[in-house]
Amino acid sequence: MALMEPYAAALSELNFSRMYGDDFFLTWDKTSDELSALFTVADALRRLREANISTRIFDSGLGISLFRDNSTRTRFSFASACNMLGLTVQDLDEGKSQIAHGETVRETANMISFMADVIGIRDDMYIGKGHTYQKAVSDAVRQGHADGVLEQVPTLVNLQCDIDHPTQCCADLLHVIHTFGGAQNLHGKKVAMTWAYSPSYGKPLSVPQGVIGLFTRFGMDVVLAHPEGYDVFPEVEELAAKQAAASGGSFKKVASMEEAFEGADIVYPKSWAPFAAMEQRTELYGSGDFAGIDALEKELLAQNAQHMDWECTEELMSTTKNGSALYLHCLPADISGVSCERGEVAASVFDRYRTPLYKQASFKPYIIAAMIFLSKVEDPALMLRKLENKARVRQMTSI
Repeated sequence: MALMEPYAAALSELNFSRMYGDDFFLTWDKTSDELSALFTVADALRRLREANISTRIFDSGLGISLFRDNSTRTRFSFASACNMLGLTVQDLDEGKSQIAHGETVRETANMISFMADVIGIRDDMYIGKGHTYQKAVSDAVRQGHADGVLEQVPTLVNLQCDIDHPTQCCADLLHVIHTFGGAQNLHGKKVAMTWAYSPSYGKPLSVPQGVIGLFTRFGMDVVLAHPEGYDVFPEVEELAAKQAAASGGSFKKVASMEEAFEGADIVYPKSWAPFAAMEQRTELYGSGDFAGIDALEKELLAQNAQHMDWECTEELMSTTKNGSALYLHCLPADISGVSCERGEVAASVFDRYRTPLYKQASFKPYIIAAMIFLSKVEDPALMLRKLENKARVRQMTSI
């Protein structure tokens, strides 16, 4: 059987036509069929690369990246995805642009998009800002196209905002799907999305929100655990509960790692900042009160230090399903005795799961590439077949 036939056949059973020409903002904006198509195309692109077949669908064009927060995995995953499809990546450094001189969002979005096919943005630091900014950029380039300024509309990919981290969480879930032998095997699996101690403050809420906002779509029993005061967006919690009920799974909140880990199939211990504190930081930033931001940081570090026992230890892992739950982390993790004195996870636990963690991260370039692919290709199944039939060698192994 041809390499792409199983993937093409799977796509033929799904309704995902709405993804063509669309952006990718939040996972819960997508239907179940659209998510299935995303995972199918990601796997197909990976299979082609494994077979040394070129996946370039563009002859030219730019992928614009804008990172308003530090990044290693997502930055390189976006660059890898664009390159894999034939696009050249250009990073927008706001400090070296006219944005510093008051250039508007609408103007910037159009000026960078003359030959852009995709724009990836990470803007996750301030509540109420990141998702709003990404939507503003998307609206601006769509208006630019309508006005005849841009020949085509660049796809906007959310590389992390204040609400969701779809590229990360979709990569996480695809790793889980492969680990358990298919999405059909996820029903009833217990997922512990828990807060964990970190000696730093201000980590975004978008990963835990993204996890509970996505994993509840697949009939899993999702548990959110955190100390008092470390709440996430209440709207996302409500969404998770509704999705869990609709999928035949469940969603609940508990107040301890111990309860969350008990019998869990999957654990995801990760630090994040309290929702109320992130709101306060956004207000302080908006008013230019940097002294207030410094004071808030000290307050939050002291608050974190009261919960140093929230650590993923060997003892806790032994209470999971058969003592061998799948450990997930978006990386980098705060590893006790390695990257910090006390942190999110014991060094022995992290070391045992190092290879699975790296495999988890390896899905992200393919997820991002699939997001772009589905937005730019009207008939993905046909294109996958064409790529295979053309069989253009990616790497010359001999002359």
